[in-house]
Amino acid sequence: MSKTGAELRLQGLGKRYGAVQAVKPLDLAIKGGTLTTLLGPSGCGKTTLLRMIAGLEQATEGRIFIGGRDVTLLSAGERNVSMVFQSYALFPHMSVLDNVAYGLVSSGLRKREAHARAEAALETVGLKGFGTRLPSEMSGGQQQRVAVARALVLEPDVLLFDEPLSNLDTRLRRTMREEIRALQQRLGLTVVYVTHDQSEALAVSDMIVVMRNAEIAQAGTPHELYARPDNVFVATFMGEANHVRGRIERIDGPMADVTLDALRLTLPQRGLAAGPVDLVIRPEAIRISDAGGGIAATVARETYMGSHTEYHLATPLGELFCVAPDRLRRRQAGEAVSVTFDPEGVVAVHP
Repeated sequence: MSKTGAELRLQGLGKRYGAVQAVKPLDLAIKGGTLTTLLGPSGCGKTTLLRMIAGLEQATEGRIFIGGRDVTLLSAGERNVSMVFQSYALFPHMSVLDNVAYGLVSSGLRKREAHARAEAALETVGLKGFGTRLPSEMSGGQQQRVAVARALVLEPDVLLFDEPLSNLDTRLRRTMREEIRALQQRLGLTVVYVTHDQSEALAVSDMIVVMRNAEIAQAGTPHELYARPDNVFVATFMGEANHVRGRIERIDGPMADVTLDALRLTLPQRGLAAGPVDLVIRPEAIRISDAGGGIAATVARETYMGSHTEYHLATPLGELFCVAPDRLRRRQAGEAVSVTFDPEGVVAVHP
């Protein structure tokens, strides 16, 4: 089970239901052995796209290539992909071992060999010795691992996850996403992972594809999307972000001089013209100091979070949300302060 997964290529792939365009034609190349997350709000097309890759939905247009082979017209069973569903979909009357072996047995493999491979798959996901239990005797996290083992045992070219952690509590979600990522890297699997949780996407992905209104808003590495979002939607979807208006005063090669109220910053120009500009400021890039210098602000409210304090600041740019470690002192509501920004946390974006 340690082969490297296949490359997945989508070419002009689209899906419509009557007059409704569920996925607008798009191109996407996913390298073998990497984990790519489809991220976006409900109804953006990410699950439909995943189901087209799986062969559970027929594409209206375009082609799907897995390992260079055109699988567009092949059934789900002929594509050599496996899918892990949100509901796990385990058979309650079957033992864990029989659940994992089910796909192999139904494809004609002898039961003894199927069980041996199922045992190996259970060991891979850390469930050695659990084969005789029923799903009802397992915790949610263990059931999730059984579902992963059942998909892995088929040795798929591409492994698909549809919101796999949404039924788990917060702490278990963190553990499970780390386990899925470690497993993917250890086995060299090609994984496509659907979620609407940006922290989950940042934690597990080699590449994130942010979807909006049935199309790709931006694709890139987690760092690229967080540090250099193309537009306001991507910036605000990839974590907390303050959206303000500034002005590009002057362009000097790849850099631009930008004014924000009383502050002047030099930022990457990113193909934008001089004049009014949309800016995204990350909460951790906002520096609060005593009044005088920078932009005048007032603490509207403050929330103590243990390791840090969250502030909402009233400023001439509008309300700003910021996060401060407060090792020295906490600010109080109504206090007059000054605000400056770390330039690397401020990005000029398209509206």
